[in-house]
Amino acid sequence: MIFAGICLMTEDVRKLADFYKEILQTASDYDDEIHQEIFTKGASFAILKNDGITQAGNSNMTMIFTVDNVDEEYERLKKIGVKILDIPTIQPWGAKNMRFSDPDGNFVVFRTFL
Repeated sequence: MIFAGICLMTEDVRKLADFYKEILQTASDYDDEIHQEIFTKGASFAILKNDGITQAGNSNMTMIFTVDNVDEEYERLKKIGVKILDIPTIQPWGAKNMRFSDPDGNFVVFRTFL
């Protein structure tokens, strides 16, 4: 079995996709109001228009991305106005994490392994 990715449901596909393209510094061939796919080195994720699709109602999800330098990413995201929830902090499991939210309020973590 191969994990292919996840799908975020949203009312504004373009807004959420543009946010992720900017923070992940990536481009996409998709530019559509119903579905977009964001590709990263490890996996891809989709952003899909929530048109009457029943939600699970569970918001216990955080997207985690490993970055080269979490401190540099923290400064970059602050400059572009991303809502930072936790500044870069060393965790007991050997990573330095920062947490922020996307425009829909989903939690996102950037981490660097020490």
